[in-house]
Amino acid sequence: MLRFKYPIYLLLSFLIPSLTFGGEILLQSTTSTNNSGFYGYILPKFKDETGLSVKVVAVGTGQAIKNAENCDADILIVHAKKAEEKFVANGGGIKRYDLMYNDFVVVGPDADPAQIQQTKTISEALTYISRVQPSFISRGDNSGTHKKELELWGKVPISVKEYSGKWYKETGSGMGTTLNIAAELDAYTISDRATWLTFKNKKALRILFEGDPLLFNQYGVALVNPEKCPKTKTKKAKKFLNWLLSENGQSEIENYTVNGIQLFYPNAIK
Repeated sequence: MLRFKYPIYLLLSFLIPSLTFGGEILLQSTTSTNNSGFYGYILPKFKDETGLSVKVVAVGTGQAIKNAENCDADILIVHAKKAEEKFVANGGGIKRYDLMYNDFVVVGPDADPAQIQQTKTISEALTYISRVQPSFISRGDNSGTHKKELELWGKVPISVKEYSGKWYKETGSGMGTTLNIAAELDAYTISDRATWLTFKNKKALRILFEGDPLLFNQYGVALVNPEKCPKTKTKKAKKFLNWLLSENGQSEIENYTVNGIQLFYPNAIK
C-alpha cells in the first residue's frame, strides 16, 4: 500500500495547477449588493463565460476599503465615491469606474409620527424627524449608507451626535440588522433600495420618503494596485472588471430583478 508523505490534495495541487488553492478572485464588497442576491445572480454568469470564480467578502464600505488597503482583495465594489477616489489617490487602487446605481429611501412606521410624507426634500424630511424626535436608527458603521446618512444630516441645522443613544440610535451593524431594529421599534431609518426590496421583516415599516436627487446611490469598482499589493491577482481581476464594464456585463446588471423589480441600473461609461 502506497503511503504519501504529504496529503493527497497538496500533491494534486502541484500536479494540476487548476486545483491550486487561492486561485479565485477575491472581491471586497458592500453588503447591499450581496444581501440583495445580486452576486448570486451575476457571478455564475461571469463564470460561465470565463471559467473564473469570484469569492465575495461582504462588509460595510468603510471596512471593505480598509480590507483592500490591507491587500486582502483583488477588486473592490462599494458605494462611497469620495472614499473610493481617496483609496485610488492613496495608491490602494489603480482606477475607479462608475458601475451602476440605484437610490436610498427613508423608511418608517406606517403611522409616520414625524409626518415626513408631507415633505418635498430629504432635508425637510430629516428636519421634521429632528423636531418630533421619534426613534431614528442609524447603521453607525462607516458603511456607504452611513456615510450618505451623515452627509444628509449635515444639511439639517442639528447635530445628531448630541442625541446619540437617545432618539438617535446607532447599531454599528449592517443594513439587515438595522432594518430589523427599526421594525421592532417602529423607527425611521435610511436604507438602500435594493436591501429594502429584498428585506422580509418589514412589519409596519414602509417607504415614507423617496425621489430626492440627493438620495442617488452610485456604485463604483476598482482594481487593487499590484504595486502596493504584489500578490494581487491583477490579470484575473481585470477580466472581471472588463466584463462588468462591458456591454454584456452591463446588460446582465440591468436584467437582475427581484419580483419583477430592477434593483440596479448600469451606468458604466461606454
